[in-house]
Amino acid sequence: MSKISGKISRRKFIVTALLATPIVLAGDAKFIEPTWLKIQHVRIGDGKVGVRFAHFSDIHHKGDRAYLQTVVATINSLKPDFVCFTGDLIEQKKFLPEALAILSGLKSPLFGVPGNHDYWSQAGFAPIEQTFAATGGAWLMDSQQAIANGKINLIGSGGLFKNNIPKPSSPGAKNILLMHYPAWAKMLGDRKYDLILAGHSHGGQVRIPFYGAPIVPFNVDEYDLGLFQTPAGPLYVNPGIGYIFKYNIRFNCRPEITLFEV
Repeated sequence: MSKISGKISRRKFIVTALLATPIVLAGDAKFIEPTWLKIQHVRIGDGKVGVRFAHFSDIHHKGDRAYLQTVVATINSLKPDFVCFTGDLIEQKKFLPEALAILSGLKSPLFGVPGNHDYWSQAGFAPIEQTFAATGGAWLMDSQQAIANGKINLIGSGGLFKNNIPKPSSPGAKNILLMHYPAWAKMLGDRKYDLILAGHSHGGQVRIPFYGAPIVPFNVDEYDLGLFQTPAGPLYVNPGIGYIFKYNIRFNCRPEITLFEV
């Protein structure tokens, strides 16, 4: 009799586990992963330049003050030489003052470029420029700036026309391009960069194991998440901090701050 009970118990356990799995996964996607920050370490080159910087993207700030403060505190704890942001700070302009007030707490120079939602929000860029400049950084609108004692040349895309992206002007430095759309890496012509940083994709927000993201936004193509080799140079696509529109769901795709060593 005990053997029969044991078999029934195992069967019930398996059935219960199978029935519970979708609930567990849904709970993870809704309540755990959306704010479970990941620190991804990436090394580019031989490390002789000796520069460490953080990259984050796609905040889509909607008033979650505590979460964005955690993002800023986490970046500060990494003590990067500078910070790069690759677009989509907000979706609605009413959230811009709060987002900028929190970002002003960064203790490293903040450099960034706009994303499509920043344009769609119809918020003026002047306050963003002022906030980034106050950290010692800059809002790079189709412009470039030498930093880190000339070791790094940061180049920013304004995000409207890919043909306006400047060619690297500092051959003795590491030329790093900040742009929003990953797929634009295919359209840079003869421009060559030591590193390209992008966002926009959100990594798909939901990634099926052994398959990837079922859906990604426009101007992503195959460059949905992580490091890729492109004709213009190595491209890193950050999965973003926030979420698009109303659906705060992530599965197998945690929000990320990327720490680069160059």
